[in-house]
Amino acid sequence: MIGRFPIVDISPVVNFGEEYVGVKAIPHELIEVSATIVREGHDALHAEVILFNPAGKEVSRSPMKELHQGTDRFIGEVRPTSIGHWAYAIEAFDNQEKTRNRDAKRISATSEKFPIYVEPERALVGAWYEFFPRSEGAIKNKDGSITSGTFKSAIASLQRVADMNFDVLYIPPIHPIGVAFRKGKNNSLEALPTDPGVPWGIGGAAGGHDAVNPELGTLQDFDAFVAAAKKLKIDVALDLALQTSPDHPWVKSNPEWFTTRPDGAIAYAENPPKKYQDIYPINFDNDYAGILKEVKRVVDFWIARGITIFRVDNPHTKPVRFWQELIGLVNAEHPEIVFLAEAFTRPAMMHALGKAGFQQSYTYFTWRTSKNELMEYGREISKATSAFFRPNFWVNTPDILPFHLQSGNPAIFAQRAVLASTMAPSWGMYSGYELYEHLPFKEGGEEYRDSEKYEIKVRDWAGATKAGLSLAPFVAKLNEIRRKHPALLRLRNLEFHHSENDQVIAYSKREGSDLILIVVNLDPIRAQETTVHWNMELLGLPASQFAARDELYGETYTWSAQTFVRLDPTRPVGRVAHIAHVKI
Repeated sequence: MIGRFPIVDISPVVNFGEEYVGVKAIPHELIEVSATIVREGHDALHAEVILFNPAGKEVSRSPMKELHQGTDRFIGEVRPTSIGHWAYAIEAFDNQEKTRNRDAKRISATSEKFPIYVEPERALVGAWYEFFPRSEGAIKNKDGSITSGTFKSAIASLQRVADMNFDVLYIPPIHPIGVAFRKGKNNSLEALPTDPGVPWGIGGAAGGHDAVNPELGTLQDFDAFVAAAKKLKIDVALDLALQTSPDHPWVKSNPEWFTTRPDGAIAYAENPPKKYQDIYPINFDNDYAGILKEVKRVVDFWIARGITIFRVDNPHTKPVRFWQELIGLVNAEHPEIVFLAEAFTRPAMMHALGKAGFQQSYTYFTWRTSKNELMEYGREISKATSAFFRPNFWVNTPDILPFHLQSGNPAIFAQRAVLASTMAPSWGMYSGYELYEHLPFKEGGEEYRDSEKYEIKVRDWAGATKAGLSLAPFVAKLNEIRRKHPALLRLRNLEFHHSENDQVIAYSKREGSDLILIVVNLDPIRAQETTVHWNMELLGLPASQFAARDELYGETYTWSAQTFVRLDPTRPVGRVAHIAHVKI
């Protein structure tokens, strides 16, 4: 039943199944609220958006303005200030200042309350780096064999991560790796005795999801590794992969958790045409309650050891209901915990996982390369889906070597890093990217040759830096700029501006008085020039000229509503972008 004045088409509202779930936010993040509000006749009306804190107490009322006269579409803002379950409602009433009968009694109508889930800042903001601990500090011996890195040796690599100004370190599974059907180099079915196995083939004689691979060290070594990261202000994100090797303790203790073939054998994982004989998927139709209890126990185990972020492997291959229940249980006890969905799958499933509770998700950015694709996707993630889907833009992963990186051209690596780190408040990079690693396993494929999933990598970080063959200083500068400018750490403020060249993309981000203008040359081979037409009204700038300081190179330009730019990636010090700060 509608109220005295119909308040309809309210946004943002997240409906999941038969219930409203929370609009995603972090403390002090601005949320734009809008609604269509109508009344009979010609009298004016007034509207306010009301914010309620987790205790249900009204804490603010903000006026709503009609977006365009005669549209009956009103818009307002709220800013929740702390972690917890907040809510908002809209109230409409007679505008006595504009109606003829100023003495009339105020007539009100109030919408129902809609939830806002305010989560920790890390749920939205983060610069992520991924490395395999077994490769950090690994040594290649004279006979060609490799001595694995450990948690102890990987501690030294944390400084490299900190020097690039990353604040989240994601490490693949650290658990014991099964021996049965272990894969060899480049996913070969025959593993040599020296092959370390795939970290996602979890479980062996040394334990399962609550144990660490003895080749990496002990639980105490892991604790020391996490503590060392925290000293450098780096959060460690742990992989949560709900699957097992044939050697996992669960296979014997709970065989009902797996699917059995007609011949009695447990079914291994398949993603046609790929087959994963070394991995058993979990069957959630058997003993659902038992599986939920055990996974909750595992998550609690690692939370007790200082983990606050879980990167969840292939969540789209498990029931969405499971994640809604698990994340709900965990966050009820530990609201600071963040779950990232590694879900490269159909949009509907990715969105469902976000509504079910995942704080972040991997995205399609990895494959969006043209100007039109980037603009379309940017508008989608910043406007259409931002109430329930938070993106994390990864430039590469151990599984994905995008075609556009396979040339090895340093300019394309720099260009993609700029786009990822400035379009989204969270972005990620897998180690080796800064060394321009680019060799594919086969032509027409997007997998790395000699993939680190199957072998230990020994990289010469110091040699690459000394030879000037590392993107690390550029990446460090990008992350430094992000830390300096809050506008880059928000999602809903992404706005695109017209440029006359399809090889040049221009966009802006503003948070309060912090305004950043970004221009990127999408051509990694040739210089491109164009005129950018900045929407001055949208930016809140006067129509006259303004000073723009390039935060990448420290130069100040005089720009205007029509700005000519030229970006040449081929110069001795190639330039693929401007990241300009404008004082307001």
